[in-house]
Amino acid sequence: MKVKSSTIAEIDREVVNEKLFLKVIFTNGREYLYEEVPADVYEKFLMADSKGKYLHENIIGKYNYSRIK
Repeated sequence: MKVKSSTIAEIDREVVNEKLFLKVIFTNGREYLYEEVPADVYEKFLMADSKGKYLHENIIGKYNYSRIK
């Protein structure tokens, strides 16, 4: 889902090998998958006034991730 943010272009949920991931696509083209982010965290991320701030405070450092692009 496209979002209004200066640094984040899209936020989505994705299933890979039966595991649920949070997919974040940045405006610079980089893409990351964060493992097993709960639905409530995902929903709050979508609703956050500052997507970048929410990402840094609630997701980065709390969930395993991998850069996919």
